[in-house]
Amino acid sequence: MEKTAVLASDILQGIGGEKNIRRLENCMTRVRVEVQDDGQLDLARLKKLPGVSGYVKQGAQHQLIVGPGKAAQVVDAMRALMIGESAEVLGDVDRNKAQAKAKYKAPMSDALRQLANVFIPLIPAFIASGLITGIINILKRPDIVGDFATHYPNLLGILGIFGSAVFAIMNILVGVNAAKVYGGSMAMGGVMAGILSSPQLAQITLFGEALQPGRGGVIAVLLVVALMCWVEKRLRSLLPGSIELILNPLLTTLITGTLAIVALQPLGGWISEAIAHGASMAIDRGGLLVGAVLSGTFLPLVLTGLHQGLVPIHVELVQAHGYNALLPILSMAGMGQVGAAIAILLKTRNERLKKVIKGALPVGLLGIGEPLIFGVTLPLGKPFLAACLGGAMGGALISYWKVATVITFGISGLPLALTIVTGKVTLYLLGCLVAIIAGFLFTWLLGFHDPEE
Repeated sequence: MEKTAVLASDILQGIGGEKNIRRLENCMTRVRVEVQDDGQLDLARLKKLPGVSGYVKQGAQHQLIVGPGKAAQVVDAMRALMIGESAEVLGDVDRNKAQAKAKYKAPMSDALRQLANVFIPLIPAFIASGLITGIINILKRPDIVGDFATHYPNLLGILGIFGSAVFAIMNILVGVNAAKVYGGSMAMGGVMAGILSSPQLAQITLFGEALQPGRGGVIAVLLVVALMCWVEKRLRSLLPGSIELILNPLLTTLITGTLAIVALQPLGGWISEAIAHGASMAIDRGGLLVGAVLSGTFLPLVLTGLHQGLVPIHVELVQAHGYNALLPILSMAGMGQVGAAIAILLKTRNERLKKVIKGALPVGLLGIGEPLIFGVTLPLGKPFLAACLGGAMGGALISYWKVATVITFGISGLPLALTIVTGKVTLYLLGCLVAIIAGFLFTWLLGFHDPEE
């Protein structure tokens, strides 16, 4: 903890102190900071801090990669050092990532990143839910635990409640987070999601059809909350200050709620159903080819930022079917990169590069691939292509075997095996092994220019 406190203090000094912080938070690997004045940042110092493996700027946000699990500790330590000012932290990658993001950034990446930010705070809940569901699957197997399920049905029932709780309130959580991201009142965002999920909708008939509670899932919630934020902002600018506090939430609820029931929820339902059916059909019927394309192109999607648009699709697949067949396929991209990194480790004579790989490989196996992407394979060129090809081999097999997980997103790599549906765990691990071997062989055959010390 001493090192964490020192790193937190050094980061605070490097960003110009607590008074320069506008927003601070963390994800699994990154410290995210938005500052008042970029001119007060000492980027050269921040990039060289022990414990910081990379830096990148996305929009107004400065991101420092400090590693899985450590990001939260660093942010907590920073907040402990700060005097009553809230902020936001995200972790980052490497100097190469900043250059790569600027070079390969797609036009829609900022909007998609904003969309992903709605779901990022939910990752811990998704992880807990997936792991608990995986434990339940194990406890129900007589070949592993015998008659455990027969003797302890109440325990399994309680665990089932724990594992499914996040999905029971999913729409409310998304509504609150979406309002925060889009600049509206978080409570109103929760209210809009509550309207869409209300069981009383089933008792109402509109245009000759009974309404469906929860129709459209998170897609409908995102549409309605985005409209709600726009309406709320417009009313705030139009209403006199003396009555704005009272009339704004009233009118916002009536206007947005009406449009939600009449138009946006049916539209969200159509989009949601199209996404779920389309993705499932492509994976079910596409087999080897679709799996190879999805996994083989995932790393380039990460570079452009377009991968963030897949988050609602992951959520929709679990809400619609109870499982997610897309995530295990995409996870093979990271495994292909692990294989490529191992090949580089064995061939390179650059001691610094070896050190970087040895530090990044363990987290790469855990599904956190950014240190390997931006610190190893992408700067070398050909190994990045080899990693894509290796991932494509593993993704093809995962798709062909119809491997699925019970989690939406948040876990990848080897830990995802704990959430794979019953009977497919061995096949998932075999797919990981194939992707690693293929990434290794492609990198060995394609070669790379070994950088000098």
